[in-house]
Amino acid sequence: MRLHYVDEGPRDGEVVLMLHGEPTWSYLYRRLIGTLVEGGYRAVAYDQLGFGRSDKPWRQSEYELERHIRHLDSVVGELALDAITLVVHDWGGAVGLGWAVDNVEKIKRLVLFNTFAGYVPEGAPMHRVYRAVRAPVLGAVLMRGFNLFTERGLFRLSNLTHVEKRAYRTPHPSWNTRGAVAKAPRMIPWDDGNPSKPVGERTWNELGRLGGKPKLFLWGMKDPILGERALDSLHRRLGQAEVRNLATARHFVQEDAHEELAPHLLDFLERTR
Repeated sequence: MRLHYVDEGPRDGEVVLMLHGEPTWSYLYRRLIGTLVEGGYRAVAYDQLGFGRSDKPWRQSEYELERHIRHLDSVVGELALDAITLVVHDWGGAVGLGWAVDNVEKIKRLVLFNTFAGYVPEGAPMHRVYRAVRAPVLGAVLMRGFNLFTERGLFRLSNLTHVEKRAYRTPHPSWNTRGAVAKAPRMIPWDDGNPSKPVGERTWNELGRLGGKPKLFLWGMKDPILGERALDSLHRRLGQAEVRNLATARHFVQEDAHEELAPHLLDFLERTR
């Protein structure tokens, strides 16, 4: 499998590794990449398998959470990354934190944008939209056919130009290229037999290993998916951290509040050198 990545800035600069989620790709970080490079940092962002310019196998079994974590480990090894500032958003948190708890020595800092650790508390309710997109036939029609999470999720929760919308549509032009997009909502471990469940539970239970790392939460408070409750839960689990509430931003904070993100991020990086 081929994974596409962006690697910009000085080779000896501090590494900032950025992970996207569903249904985006490294394009999500386009503005931050430029800002980080100008600040002398090495900015790395890769497209998870099935997204962006990475390969898009048909079989949904290729997209299990554990495999995404192994792919991240391959990227870190291939690029010889160390002393990493790990930036995660959406499913990037489940992947990135799942890798980080076993590679604490490679982590320098954590930055978290509206994300989660792949763990769902016992008895947590499932929203009706997720019931629909996880259904065997209807889910395929909605996610592979109508590209629902892009057309009715990302585009409704972000103020994007026509050009930006085209950039998000381009990697997934057809039914056959939307396997990862369709798989992501099915990876959420509401059901006991879900392969993501033991992975997410292990990550959640081991988050204390990252307690001593500098951490910054930059959180869109108007997020209907991972809002204030998700922020509070993850903050309590990770321990002491700086929190910056972005009052008007929704789920895709990199699109909604990019002018606020960069100063907060650069300030955090400078103060925690």
